[in-house]
Amino acid sequence: MADDAAKQPARPGSEPSSATPNDGGSPERQQSAVEAGGVVTEGERGDDQEAAPARLDRRAGRSPRDMVISLLVLLIPIALLLVFYRVVLDGDAPATVDPSDAIQQARAAAVFPVEEPRGLGDDWHTTSANWAKTADGATLRLGYVAPDDDSALVVQSSIAPDKLLRTELGDKAEPRGTVRAGNAAWRSYLARPGETALVLSDQTHTVIVTGNTDPKHLTALAAALN
Repeated sequence: MADDAAKQPARPGSEPSSATPNDGGSPERQQSAVEAGGVVTEGERGDDQEAAPARLDRRAGRSPRDMVISLLVLLIPIALLLVFYRVVLDGDAPATVDPSDAIQQARAAAVFPVEEPRGLGDDWHTTSANWAKTADGATLRLGYVAPDDDSALVVQSSIAPDKLLRTELGDKAEPRGTVRAGNAAWRSYLARPGETALVLSDQTHTVIVTGNTDPKHLTALAAALN
C-alpha cells in the first residue's frame, strides 16, 4: 500500500512536500536571502578585505626629502623678492621728502637768513620740511634721519629765544658748555630724555640742531649749515 501511495501523482492544486524538513531551499535561494538581509559571512568578509587594495595617505607616503624640496620651492621665491626689495628698491631706506619748497617759502618771506644743510652724505635722509608763520614769529623745521638711523631736527626761527628753547627742548633743558661746529661756537644743551641740542643765536633768529642721534652727527649737521 505504501508503494502505491508513493507512485500516485500529485493531485492538482496540492502543495509539493519538502524533500527534507529542515531544508532552507536551494543554495541560490540562500544566497539571495543573505544578500537581501545584508548578512555577510566570514568567508565573504575575508574575500572583500583581500580584494580591496590598501590605500596610503599621501602625507604618510612622503619622505623627509620631499618635504624639504617642497619648502625650498616656497621659500626661494620669497627670499628673491626680499632681496629685490631691499637691494634694488632700497626698501629699508626711510621715506624721504624734497625740502626745496619749504626752504624757498622761507627765503621768499625774508624774515631771517635761511640756512640749508649742504654736503651731507648719502646716509642722511630728509624726512620732513615745514615752514610756518605765527603771531610769535616764523619757523622753518627740517627733519632728518642720521647715519645711525636716529632722528635729527634743524629749527630756524624768529621766535624769541627763551620761548623757542622751552618749546623745542623742554622746560628742563640744561646748558652743557660750547661745541665748535663749522665756523661758529654753538651752545650745547641736554634736552629731553635721550636728546642733545646745539643752539646758535643772533639778533634776527635762532638756530637749533637737536635729536637723539649721536652728538657727533649733530655736530656734523650743524657744520653743514650755510
